[in-house]
Amino acid sequence: MGLVGPHTTTAQTTRNEKTTPLSMKYFLIAGEPSGDLHASNLMRALMQADPEAQFRFYGGDKMKAIGGTLLRHYRTIAYMGFIPVILHARTILHAMKECRRQIVEWHPDVLILIDYPGFNLKIAEYVKTHTNIPIHYYIPPKIWAWKEHRIKDIKRNVDQIFSILPFEVPFYTQKHNYPINYVGNPSLDEISHWQAEYTDTHKEFLEKHNLPDLPVIAVLPGSRRQEIKDNLTRMIAAALPYTQKGYQIVVAATPDIEDNFYREHIGRIANGNDSNIHVIRNCTFEILANSEVGIITSGTATLETALFRVPQIVCYYTSMGKLIALLRKLFLKVKYISLVNLIVDRQLVPELVGDQMNVSNIQHHLATIIRGGSTRNTQQRGYEEMAKRLGKTGAPERAANLIVENIKARVL
Repeated sequence: MGLVGPHTTTAQTTRNEKTTPLSMKYFLIAGEPSGDLHASNLMRALMQADPEAQFRFYGGDKMKAIGGTLLRHYRTIAYMGFIPVILHARTILHAMKECRRQIVEWHPDVLILIDYPGFNLKIAEYVKTHTNIPIHYYIPPKIWAWKEHRIKDIKRNVDQIFSILPFEVPFYTQKHNYPINYVGNPSLDEISHWQAEYTDTHKEFLEKHNLPDLPVIAVLPGSRRQEIKDNLTRMIAAALPYTQKGYQIVVAATPDIEDNFYREHIGRIANGNDSNIHVIRNCTFEILANSEVGIITSGTATLETALFRVPQIVCYYTSMGKLIALLRKLFLKVKYISLVNLIVDRQLVPELVGDQMNVSNIQHHLATIIRGGSTRNTQQRGYEEMAKRLGKTGAPERAANLIVENIKARVL
């Protein structure tokens, strides 16, 4: 905790020493829904540590709700995959140029990057080269999985890293001799705070969303259109037979994508047999808290599902599955793709990727985690181990306090 990054420098800007409290300026960049959520909680914690904090940011509605100036919504730059990025290259490049200008003109006390490495690492390089603004990375790039060469850019351009995954500490500090701060995992805080305020019973949850009194299979198909298009139909096809066995399927919809998009893909599979398939938006935690099992697209959602102690299957479909499986062996540096398995360092939850993500395989594993299934209890016991490895709540507060301490050390 509190390790100093290798590139911390002395600020050249000056302050009136009699000005208390310091009114410090924070520029944040988040490029997707999960980053928006984590950044908003960090902003809230920064306001507790620095009540006069000023914010400008690239992000989303959750960050906007905290306060400050939203300069660009992540929806305009959130493209994933080689082809989408190429098709929208002009938009992304324009946004990058605009972002660089806005940072230089405002000259914040710190630039805080949240995940989104393709964009953020380029911004970091420019800011480090052209200014004396310190650069902090909250939720750093997953270079332990792929593109490990990015460590050179990180060492050169990033002053402090605030990690939310315990296994990142030995990766950075021991393998690459780059000290970082492990602050805990914000998902623990987000779920803990939500659980403290959520009072509905399971019956009230069903009534609130006009759902039948049947156990729930949660389907989380991702947050981007391409992910949903690739994953949702296979997930629905695998779970559909359970609607004839006394279950219902509840799809967690992302707030940025319309219901018709989900219904179109569900309709292709259900063929009119969709009375027990429901789409609910803006309440993923509520769905997980009331589900028996989950079919989950790889990402932060797998960790959240585990923290709700819901047995799950982790899925990620890609076209040209066999080729992707080969490339995965060649380029991925880790044995697993799900955060759950990475944290406990073994395959606790099944992972179906590429050509392995098919209806037959999902159904096979679903039968083992449904109530009475052979691996259900094993998964739930493993979740307890995972939670212990993550540590205690308070990640945003710990990160915020370290950020403010570092800035004060520069300007006082």
